[in-house]
Amino acid sequence: MRQQAYGYAALAVFCLGISPVALAELKPISDAAMGEVTGQGFMQVENLSVDEHNFTRLTLGMDVQTRVNIDDIRLGQTGDGADFAATHVALGHISRDGSELQYDGQTYAEGTDVPFEGYQPYIELAEDSAEGSLSGFRMGFAQARGSVSSLTTRFSGHIGLKLTDDGGTMHDATLFDAAGVATGNRATQIGIDDGSGNCGQCAPLEQLQSLIVGTDNGDGTTGYTDGFFIGFQREDVDWQALDGGNAIRAGQGVFINLPTSMTIDMSQLVTEGVPRLRTHQADLGPRLF
Repeated sequence: MRQQAYGYAALAVFCLGISPVALAELKPISDAAMGEVTGQGFMQVENLSVDEHNFTRLTLGMDVQTRVNIDDIRLGQTGDGADFAATHVALGHISRDGSELQYDGQTYAEGTDVPFEGYQPYIELAEDSAEGSLSGFRMGFAQARGSVSSLTTRFSGHIGLKLTDDGGTMHDATLFDAAGVATGNRATQIGIDDGSGNCGQCAPLEQLQSLIVGTDNGDGTTGYTDGFFIGFQREDVDWQALDGGNAIRAGQGVFINLPTSMTIDMSQLVTEGVPRLRTHQADLGPRLF
C-alpha cells in the first residue's frame, strides 16, 4: 500500500524551516499575497444541507494503491440473511500475461501486481435535520479505479454494468431476487429487465467473478470514478454526487454503489460468466472456488 499524506509533508517542511533562535514580528498578509499561495490540506471538511438531511463529509488528502484479499464478508446480517454476502473478495489483481493491456492502458510483467487505485478517501455522515439524529454514513473515494473480484451471493445497491442482448441492443444491468423480480436489496441475480420489472434474461451473481471499477474512456481504457462507495443507512438517504450531479438514493441497510466500465454479452454471462482475474501469488485458476 502506498500512502501520500500531503498535509504531513507540508507540516514537516514548515517545522524544518523554523529556526529556534529567530525572532520576527508577525504582520498581516494582504489579500493579493494570499491569492498567490497554493497548497493541499491533509484533511478537508465540507457541510451541505439538502431537503431533510444535513451532510458532513471528511476527505483525506491521501493516495492509496493496494492489492488485498478477504476470505469472507457479510454486512447487514439479520436472522433471515445478509444485505451483502461474498467470499474470496479481492481489490486489485496480478498480471497473468506481460503483453496484455490492463484497464489503465499499461502492461505489467507476469506476476506483477496491478493495484486498485483510490484517491482522497472520505467518510460522510447524514443527519436528520429535524431530529438531529444520524440517518446514515458512507465511505468512498473521490477517485477510484481497478479490479474488484468476489464470489457474491447477496448484493444490495447498484452495479453499473452494461449488458448486450442477442440482438446487439445494450441495456443497463438490473439486479433481481431469486424469483426474478427486480430489486436493489439482497439481490441474487443480475440481468436484463423485460420491461415490467421482471427478469427477461438473468444469471446468478456468482457468474460475475471480476469487475473493473471506473468509467469507460471510449478507447478500451478505464478512467476514474467518484461514485464508488459503501453506505449504511437507518432510513432512505439521497447521497449527493461528488461532482454535483444527480443524487443516489440508498435504502435502509447496506448499500454498495459499484460503477464499472465494462460491457458484457448477456449470453456470455449466462453460459461461462466473467472469469476471475488472478488474485493470488499461486495462480489457482478455476480451483479457487
